[in-house]
Amino acid sequence: MRDRIVIALLLGLALTTMAAFMGVNLRGNIALALELRGIRLAALVTVAIAIALSTVTFQTITGNRILTPSIMGLDALYQFGQAALVFGLGGLGYVSLSPLLKFGAETAALMLLAMIILRPALKSQMDLTRMLLAGVIIGALFRSMTSLIARLIDPQEFAVAQRAMVANFSSPMIDLLLIAVLVTVIAGGFLLSRRHLLDIAALGRDTAIGLGVTWNRTVMIHLLVVSLLVAVSTALVGPVTFLGLLVTALAERLTVSRRHDTLFAVAILLGVIVLVGGQTLLQHGLGQASTLSVVVDFIGGLVFILLLFARRIR
Repeated sequence: MRDRIVIALLLGLALTTMAAFMGVNLRGNIALALELRGIRLAALVTVAIAIALSTVTFQTITGNRILTPSIMGLDALYQFGQAALVFGLGGLGYVSLSPLLKFGAETAALMLLAMIILRPALKSQMDLTRMLLAGVIIGALFRSMTSLIARLIDPQEFAVAQRAMVANFSSPMIDLLLIAVLVTVIAGGFLLSRRHLLDIAALGRDTAIGLGVTWNRTVMIHLLVVSLLVAVSTALVGPVTFLGLLVTALAERLTVSRRHDTLFAVAILLGVIVLVGGQTLLQHGLGQASTLSVVVDFIGGLVFILLLFARRIR
């Protein structure tokens, strides 16, 4: 009953923030303004769904509630990919590159990284310290390669890629919105259909295998889906390191049940509230005094540190 009340309250708050996003300071050509805001709202909701689903699923298959795909280096790979494209194609070639082709290449690279680096780590059941160390090393490697490319190319050309390396919720990639929505719906539907399997996987590797789960196959399939959802969110707005950790940590503390249908619903609603509500407040209430990505990463970073200390105290 408590979980149902929480979901109902969050749903009402999410709808309120969406209505405020669409209606606050609405003037001029109303039809055009509503169309533009509606497109941006769809992008923000898609990102919220993709990040929430991917983070909850990733934490389930890794067996802890601190790791996220971003912390494990997938965002750093995305940033390296932008710099590598500019280095290989030049600034003009990068700008003229087809968004769909670019999205496909980024998705393939993220899936390849998940299979080469993350899957062996999950199969060997590393402890939290080693998993965090692996994520730091992977992220440092790709960030160092990005810095190297930045020194090799013209600064003006690198500035083109740098704009894509920072999350921008004010100007999402509208050209990719349709395919992003389609991919998110398909991947989200797949994860929801396997929510009971994820409930079993959350009990631990040995218990899940004892209950008949093919662990290695399950890890591989869900890593691919997680990589696909991460590619969707980063392609639309850029990398957001701590948003997934923030919404999943709050979802776990607001709910009693640990079933994935409840966790998915609460995390998605929290993601919508944070992104849509935060963007509305910053844009119309604070006059763009800051960017939402900076605020989210700051708060999410504090949550990450608090979670680490909480585990250490235990």
